[in-house]
Amino acid sequence: MKNIFFLIGLSLILFTSCKSNNLYKIEGRQIAITDSLKTNQSIEDYIKPYRIQINKSLDSVISYAKDTYSKKDGFLNTAIGNMMADAVYEQSNPIFKARTGHTIDLVLLNHGGIRSIISKGNITTRTAYNVMPFENSVVVVTMKGNKVKELVDYLVRDQRPHPIYGLQIVLNEDLQLKSATINGKNIEDNKSYYVATNDYLYSGGDKMIFFKPNEHLDDLNYKIRNVLIDYFTKKDTIAPVIDDRFIQIKH
Repeated sequence: MKNIFFLIGLSLILFTSCKSNNLYKIEGRQIAITDSLKTNQSIEDYIKPYRIQINKSLDSVISYAKDTYSKKDGFLNTAIGNMMADAVYEQSNPIFKARTGHTIDLVLLNHGGIRSIISKGNITTRTAYNVMPFENSVVVVTMKGNKVKELVDYLVRDQRPHPIYGLQIVLNEDLQLKSATINGKNIEDNKSYYVATNDYLYSGGDKMIFFKPNEHLDDLNYKIRNVLIDYFTKKDTIAPVIDDRFIQIKH
């Protein structure tokens, strides 16, 4: 971006200075931002205390991971994905219920949105930034059961461990849908369900086009990253596991 401003500025200077002398040529060159550039000490001195404070905050320990968790450790559900979906429910549901009087029925995030492992040992605020570097926020979509079934069909087709909560999907040996329930009950076509997700997926990210049209949308203005930070802060230790929320039955 700085290169662009430099080129624009250079062009304007040349244009202005040569305007009265019949400008006939403008040239530019790219100046790469590398370690070879000299440090402006006055600027460095100015930002130094802010950098120290930010690093201190990012490196503060807020929880402990009992093991190392990766989004690659699982076929249809993963421990880290389950933890993230559980965290969104645990942190978001009280806010949603206080505002609307309703309870979140299920949570859906995306497998690709998990951007880092959580290593065994101390969890810091920086951990949350590494896992979720994006600015996505929690939204709750009110959907009829027939739209929720489209969501289920997507998960069955995709067969990736997208983080889910409140929803259980069982596939047969041929990886076809055997059953899908929400909180242990069959999905009713005309019933309204409250589905927590993020604004990226609501807008069709990862081809999740089933969120629209819908009955209503509530934006909680709560970043997923902050959900994780608040969740970690509440937990002395995290020890998520792979469970039966999305499985294949083999007989």
